[in-house]
Amino acid sequence: MPAHEQRIEEHRITEQPYYLPRGEELEIARAAYADRLPMLLKGPTGCGKTRFMEYLAWELARPLITVSCHDDLSTSDLVGRYLIRGGETVWMDGPLALAVRAGAICYLDEIVEARKDTTVVIHPLADDRRELPVEKRGELLTAPPEFMLAVSYNPGYQSVLKDIKPSTRQRFVALEFDYPAAEFEAEIVALEANLDAETARSLVRVAGMTRGLKDSGLQEGASTRLLIHAGKLIKSGIAKRTACRVAVTAPLSDEPEMLAALDEIVSSVF
Repeated sequence: MPAHEQRIEEHRITEQPYYLPRGEELEIARAAYADRLPMLLKGPTGCGKTRFMEYLAWELARPLITVSCHDDLSTSDLVGRYLIRGGETVWMDGPLALAVRAGAICYLDEIVEARKDTTVVIHPLADDRRELPVEKRGELLTAPPEFMLAVSYNPGYQSVLKDIKPSTRQRFVALEFDYPAAEFEAEIVALEANLDAETARSLVRVAGMTRGLKDSGLQEGASTRLLIHAGKLIKSGIAKRTACRVAVTAPLSDEPEMLAALDEIVSSVF
């Protein structure tokens, strides 16, 4: 198998991921894919955006290439660069170019973390052109019908310095995500952590109370992801309060007063 095909096969999702729909997001995503429209996923950390993309990729039978964006992400990191191998100069596609060539789904997670000069490279891919310039090779890639571009960001972290430019965001169909309703979140936690229903409901109560502190100095409340982490520890025999402290409250804050308030929440539930 050629090297580029092997790289693509590594991104195929062969087993169905668990995803509990909250509304019409799957129907909208299917329509966007059929109409070759890029998607913007908006929502807090750990609310299921990445799992949604994994489920969509599995359903569409397309490879999913995920890029975790950060401050040092360069255009070359996305598109590709020349490397020295065995004394020869060879071209290596970046994840974005690889996805375009293979007709895969490219998911840029937390796109606001990337530099503005880097995100501009997606503009011609996210409009009617569906093209990716590979300037270092003098090449212009045209995306096949199977290719899809998706990006995500957390509106809770946006600021004057970190936000998506209007010229970027107005190219996308936007899907808004939030934490599931309590009954559905408990079902997710119970299944993902292989946990009993009552403990899962208690963890969700803890999360709901932490989210109520968002206007009292806590940047964000506990995510569904953190609840699953706590649930797995509990399932492994860790005491419930201890599991909540290391997997839920400690990751949320370093401030002693806030940690004390969070520990009180846990004590009130467990």
